[in-house]
Amino acid sequence: MSPVRIALNASLLFIAFIIQESVISRIHLPITGFSLYLAIIVSMVLLENRIGAVILGFVGGIILDLSPSSQSPFGQWALVLTLVAYLIAVNSESVDEIISRPVGLGLFVAAGTALSLALYLILGALLGESNGSFGRDAIVIAGNFFWTMLFAPFFMPILIVIRDVTVGARERI
Repeated sequence: MSPVRIALNASLLFIAFIIQESVISRIHLPITGFSLYLAIIVSMVLLENRIGAVILGFVGGIILDLSPSSQSPFGQWALVLTLVAYLIAVNSESVDEIISRPVGLGLFVAAGTALSLALYLILGALLGESNGSFGRDAIVIAGNFFWTMLFAPFFMPILIVIRDVTVGARERI
């Protein structure tokens, strides 16, 4: 992954973060909210090779850690999203035919966001944070899974086009 692509992807993630914080977090969906930022990060990780995926996970986590609304220790989101990006990158070759269909893609992106939220809660509990009750946390993860599964097939083609435009000749081989 070239430094130019890292900067382009970081700026795309920053724009997604601004949209998430200013628009989507203000919309009250039934069950719980929807995290466009996590869904976009998981979708972008699916499109990258292993090294690019881990870099994207780390950069995306740093952006979340710098959020004014974040009340977690600095680096927690970076660690969680780097771990999730690594897990997705290692297993992405085995799920290529699943994610080629919109329903499979929605399920995989939703599972990635649910995994990242669950890892965030587990790591927060290990660090001594109080994250609420188990029932409420399970409802939040399930609601986010549902909305991500529903919306992922709509924004994923846009990310694929952006990636195809920005990928260099070396990375196509």
